[in-house]
Amino acid sequence: MEETPTVTRKPRRGIYLLPNLFTTGAMFAGYFAIISAIGGRFTDAAIAVFVAAILDGLDGRVARLTGTQSEFGVQYDSLSDLVSFGVAPSLVLYTWSLSSLKAYGPGWGKLGWAAAFIYAACAALRLARFNTQVGVADKRYFQGLASPAAAALCMSFVWAIEDKGLFGATASDMDFVTPVVAIVAGLLMVSRVRYFSFKAAPKSDRVPFIWIPAAMLILTGLAVDPPRVVLTVTVLYVISGPALTLWGLRKKRSARALRGSGRDIE
Repeated sequence: MEETPTVTRKPRRGIYLLPNLFTTGAMFAGYFAIISAIGGRFTDAAIAVFVAAILDGLDGRVARLTGTQSEFGVQYDSLSDLVSFGVAPSLVLYTWSLSSLKAYGPGWGKLGWAAAFIYAACAALRLARFNTQVGVADKRYFQGLASPAAAALCMSFVWAIEDKGLFGATASDMDFVTPVVAIVAGLLMVSRVRYFSFKAAPKSDRVPFIWIPAAMLILTGLAVDPPRVVLTVTVLYVISGPALTLWGLRKKRSARALRGSGRDIE
């Protein structure tokens, strides 16, 4: 009697559902921001980008906790980030303020859409560079401003002014400030400026005591005036990058000087 040959079935190809649902939710929030901006609901658009940032922060952590990390998830997350933190903020800025530059002349109108494009292009370049450095770069720091932080800077700027104005200024007063914000945020994303990555902290269950009152102050501020508190925290984080980079360069120069003086003494 002949034996029936054993048939080895190939494992079904598929994707992990849970982390990719969070990624899809983040992309949905970014797309909703675009639709809201087109409809003139700029506060809703700015908040939607922040929702996308929260969901984007959760998808990776969920994947690590559940052991459902995959190459598909990494690439899908990058595409979602491009929509939520690249295209969406640039279109929100353009429809909110940059398009108004056309009223000052054709040249100014070109500056408006060029600033929006520079931001979107820099976000794409930032994400592409980040993907090529996975597993090589120091996880404690980002090289360049992360795209969610750049989006937070731009959207908190819009949100604070749309809410009650900022230092008495309204959206119409920001026509020549918005291009600067968009271009600076974009260039910081592709720069070599180092930013602290909160993914590497804390290393244990214990944190310094100062974290508790700091968190309490931030939460209280968010309850009282969310847009301005978010803008303040974001601006401080953006400034911390150049400060951290300059401090690192100064430390390296001091170390070289000490080594050089040691050789001279010997």
